[in-house]
Amino acid sequence: MDTQAELRIVRAAYAKQVLAAASVDDARLAQAFAVIPREDFLGPGPWLVRRWLRDYVSTPDADPVYLYTDDLVALVPERRVNNGQPSLHAHLIHQALPAVGGHVVHVGTGTGYYTAILAHLVGPSGRVTGIEYDGSLAARARASLAPYANVAVIEGDGTQVPFDAADVIYVNAGCTQPAARWLDGLADGGRLIMPMTSDQGFGGIAPERLASAGAVFRIERRAANYLAQWISPVAIFPCAGGRDEASERALAEAFARGGWQKVTRLYRDQDVPDERCWLRGSEWCLAYH
Repeated sequence: MDTQAELRIVRAAYAKQVLAAASVDDARLAQAFAVIPREDFLGPGPWLVRRWLRDYVSTPDADPVYLYTDDLVALVPERRVNNGQPSLHAHLIHQALPAVGGHVVHVGTGTGYYTAILAHLVGPSGRVTGIEYDGSLAARARASLAPYANVAVIEGDGTQVPFDAADVIYVNAGCTQPAARWLDGLADGGRLIMPMTSDQGFGGIAPERLASAGAVFRIERRAANYLAQWISPVAIFPCAGGRDEASERALAEAFARGGWQKVTRLYRDQDVPDERCWLRGSEWCLAYH
């Protein structure tokens, strides 16, 4: 059997394992994980793989088979920047519901692996706008995604870069507040997947502390209203432009109080009583009803 045929079998098994770990039944998403080559986005091997609560371990050699596990792979190991855990992304992308023909904005493209999966899901009639703050990662993503005609990569601050109305905004970095650009940029019915992390929500965080340091919210726009739902704990690299000391402090206090799983709405004004607010920011509030 030739190497590419072997890899196709390995990727198909990997896709099944990843979706099973995410408790997701989604044939389109499984196909995307089965056909997108992860090695195309990670540079030459051997690679540094980081498994749960362990430091990086080098793969024995440059055989791509080692990349098809449910683990982080280093992009910039000295800064702890990784290609994220596949099952987490499977869960979050499933929640985002990217549809054929839709426009997805991917904030925190990295080197482009999950951007490519999103591009597969929206198909040739859809498009993905990838935004990456780090210039070297953006250059790598642009090169790796060159074969994907429906993808454009922009280097810049994902909280500030303008973009066309989006059906999905998929944020892959931890913020302490929603960017007005994201809320304004959602099309009616659009979904924002937004990780919010305190300063403790990054790195090798212990499992028992994970839920109180980072939370992913799904925000759905309904005209001028925004429905909100907690969908996952998370530990993730900080979002450049999406953090400041005051909002981080308020978020850490909100995590300490608990109740993030009960959030149901995001309001863009200050007229919400304190007892209904889980987290209040400048002209916005995550609230219970």
